[in-house]
Amino acid sequence: MAKGPSRRALGAALLVAALTSTAACGGGSEPGSSGAPAPAAGQQAPPKTAAQLAAEKKAALAERRAARAAAAKKWGLKQTPLEAPAPPEDKPKITTRKGFETDGEGLPPVFTTVPTKEKVVFLTIDDGAEKDPALIRMMSDLKIPYSAFLSDYVVSDDYAYFARMQKSQPGGVALHNHTLNHKYLPGLSYARQKREICGMQDVIEKKYGKRPELFRPPYGNYNEDTLRAAKSCGVKAVPLWASEAFPDHMEWREWDRDLHPGDIVLTHFRGEEDWKGSMPDMIRRVMNVITSKGYAVGKLEDYV
Repeated sequence: MAKGPSRRALGAALLVAALTSTAACGGGSEPGSSGAPAPAAGQQAPPKTAAQLAAEKKAALAERRAARAAAAKKWGLKQTPLEAPAPPEDKPKITTRKGFETDGEGLPPVFTTVPTKEKVVFLTIDDGAEKDPALIRMMSDLKIPYSAFLSDYVVSDDYAYFARMQKSQPGGVALHNHTLNHKYLPGLSYARQKREICGMQDVIEKKYGKRPELFRPPYGNYNEDTLRAAKSCGVKAVPLWASEAFPDHMEWREWDRDLHPGDIVLTHFRGEEDWKGSMPDMIRRVMNVITSKGYAVGKLEDYV
């Protein structure tokens, strides 16, 4: 008579059966899990909640402010520059300032202030005579936007400096038209004005890859021929200025000698040969004034 299976073999068989049954019922889930299948390999994580996104935005803002505060200390500013407001979804309608009109219709508007209620102003730098590497480093460290209006007679000895400037900030530094030779335009014929303006359009497009839409006449002087010539070669608007910055003082167009929302601030590419200070000295002066009055510096091209 054959012997039956041993107690040890029988126990092993029963254990295997029990484990197999448990795996089948549990769907292969991990111990302690809810029984739901694990995400497939490569499956995306669930979208972040509003609270998570808000926390990340707050942390990024704090990081930017800390970096800006460190840069302000490095460059000797009295206060950390304020964060600019978000640019408008739709650019405001720009019209010619009262008293700055010509008789022509449909010409580029001439203005000194951008229509906005935000406490934001715009920094612009003219001509290109002084090519101070410290200016590019300072503005990049501080994350201050600005726009350059260039004249070929002073930039042509070092086009590369302004190419570096153009690429020195994540959003780019816009390079605009300030004529070929910085002539007093109302004293020139239409043909000569057109050469001064449209010739500089060609230079900027060739050297820097983009035909500018903004033009500033030398000394802020223009006539109807100026605006007609500018329009003929792609100029959309003519920003002048409401105040001017120097290393040791500010000059004001308005009677109250103050900043206003949307004001355009003018300064120049100059150095200690022409001024009582360097370009970084000038930036310190103008930023101390702007920040102390509760204003931030925005990017002109976001509004015009």
